[in-house]
Amino acid sequence: MVRRLRRALVGALVAAALVATTGADAGLKGTLRDEAFHSRALRGTLHFEIYLPSDYGRSGRRYPVVYFLHGLPAGSHAFRGARTFARTLEATGRKAILVGPQGARDGDDDPEYLDWGTGRNWETALASELPRYVDSHFRTISQRRGRAVVGLSAGGYGATLLGLHRLSKFAAVESWSGYFHPTDRTGWKALDLGSRQANRQASAHTFVRSLKRAFAKRPTFFAFYVGTRDTRFRGENVQLHRELAAARVPHLFALYSGGHSQTLWQRHASAWLRLALEHLAPAR
Repeated sequence: MVRRLRRALVGALVAAALVATTGADAGLKGTLRDEAFHSRALRGTLHFEIYLPSDYGRSGRRYPVVYFLHGLPAGSHAFRGARTFARTLEATGRKAILVGPQGARDGDDDPEYLDWGTGRNWETALASELPRYVDSHFRTISQRRGRAVVGLSAGGYGATLLGLHRLSKFAAVESWSGYFHPTDRTGWKALDLGSRQANRQASAHTFVRSLKRAFAKRPTFFAFYVGTRDTRFRGENVQLHRELAAARVPHLFALYSGGHSQTLWQRHASAWLRLALEHLAPAR
């Protein structure tokens, strides 16, 4: 129970820290908008925030897109933290669109970015429906070389899963203090999805042996970072790094001083986003 409360508190603090920055005095050069569409996968409305760079309205150019997944457990409004990362994106000096989608809702606050069945197919909603909607309503580079998926904590797991399951859609995949198999609300215990096949499909470790060939066919920037004092997730990050290195899969892994904390993420977010954007096609 203590661990469950601790995990929920971390998710709440992450969401609160992000939402707290969504006031009017944001100092953004670009524009941040609330958008939504009807998701067949969720049988309901999927909300998201979208940041458009400062020259979007006059340039006529198409832009790469970074999809940013928030941490879990979370409330239905946790996605309203994209302003923080929009400022971080502007600090990189690169022109791109940022999309921060809803990853939870009332009564479903920890879906782990997975497909669970009718009305709860979060992976399909975010990896297929959302890019299709964004590409059809905004000037994007609508091929994989124009898309990155990045996530924080549980969002790091979600980004990894979406990226590895759909290499045809994303050219860059980053996990910030994430993990690589679905967990319960505490972050300490693996979820049993009901079958060996389902459990394997939901684990990034399953794909290690196939990634060397897959990345050769579709060049992919795969990076993951974690704090040295992140007692929950450091071990699995090191494990995946060793597995990928043994299989000679190109990737970037780095340990940073700090824990599972907002301080760590704020300190390095600009550099991490810049790395992802360097592997996407530039605005054109």
